Amino acid sequence: MIDEVAARPMIEAQKLVKIFGVNPVLRGLDLDVQRGEFLALLGPNGSGKTTLLRILAALARPTSGTVRIGGWELPGEADYVRAQLGVVSHMPLLYDTLTAEENLLFFARLYDLPRGERRDRVHTMLRRVGLHRRARDVVRTFSRGMVQRLAIARAVLHDPAVLLLDEPYTGLDQDAAALLDDLLGEVAAAGRTVIMTTHDLRRGHALADRIAILSRGTIVYDVSCHAVAAADLPGLYADVTGAVTTR
Repeated sequence: MIDEVAARPMIEAQKLVKIFGVNPVLRGLDLDVQRGEFLALLGPNGSGKTTLLRILAALARPTSGTVRIGGWELPGEADYVRAQLGVVSHMPLLYDTLTAEENLLFFARLYDLPRGERRDRVHTMLRRVGLHRRARDVVRTFSRGMVQRLAIARAVLHDPAVLLLDEPYTGLDQDAAALLDDLLGEVAAAGRTVIMTTHDLRRGHALADRIAILSRGTIVYDVSCHAVAAADLPGLYADVTGAVTTR
């Protein structure tokens, strides 16, 4: 049974539909992501990227279709799925009246990290995202970019098997973006499975193993990054989505 689960994709979505009222956002979407694969999910605003990530993160339920992560099926086995996930969404999921250190220590307990390792792990991650000098400052005093950096530290604190990133570069300056580039490179090299939504085609191509383009609720293009040149990606993106990007 263990071998059978290990042979399956880490993330499996089949015939996924999500309807808000009378408005379909996902329209029979199929997507597999292999274990250890880094997928950059591209698409214009309104194409369904955030909705898809929310479903994969067990934060929303599909109208129909099936989702499995690590062999566990959503929504019925959501508790098992959440234990494997690190999530960076448009909401930072932090407590603004706590310090950066207190936030991460809280999540270290929530993730059930070994008691004797929690403080060292928290300080390592704060240093990794460039916030070690602000460890004891309350989050409400942080800039948007600093909050985003702390949210990223929270997401990777427990070394999750799957990382779901919804526009993680939002609000980051160049130095912070470079730190995140390095961190995601380390995550990928460690064999973690990553899905990242981004409007930055160049960065998505540079970081990922594979690119999928979402338009009007379905995957309209899916290709290995080795099979398409970065310079050709904007034109290809425009052709399949009808949208124009300058990045």
